Amino acid sequence: MKVRDLMVTNVVTVGPEAPVGAVARLLRDHDFSGVPVVDANNVVLGVVTEYDIITRHTRPHYPRYIQIMDARIYLENPRHYNEELRRVLAVTAEQLMTKLPARITPDDDMETAIGVMVDTRINPLPIVDENGRLAGILTLHDLLQIVVDEEA
Repeated sequence: MKVRDLMVTNVVTVGPEAPVGAVARLLRDHDFSGVPVVDANNVVLGVVTEYDIITRHTRPHYPRYIQIMDARIYLENPRHYNEELRRVLAVTAEQLMTKLPARITPDDDMETAIGVMVDTRINPLPIVDENGRLAGILTLHDLLQIVVDEEA
């Protein structure tokens, strides 16, 4: 079986400058496990996965304070929190993405694609044409379809 037999060709992508918050919302709202990052020519630069966001994108440390009646007395300067928050929110898809270790094309065998997905834990795996442009994606969910079809 070839990759083209199972890959999805209608793919949602993000640009390299997409803010991490927007990427996270996209994944959550569409129940995606990841999204390809492409340039203006649709050339694949990498992929941002849920794992990338959870492990590499940390929330800012909230300043500690004590509350006395209605007043907050900060134990550390809240300006540092604001600076850290700006830094976290400025992270882009390009800074967070995982670069592809191998180029998988529609004509590759499924075994090759599965090997890359298992070895790298990249999900979805972008499938590219001979120019590196996005041709489709392959997901673990798609691979489950093979198992289901074989059981039927």
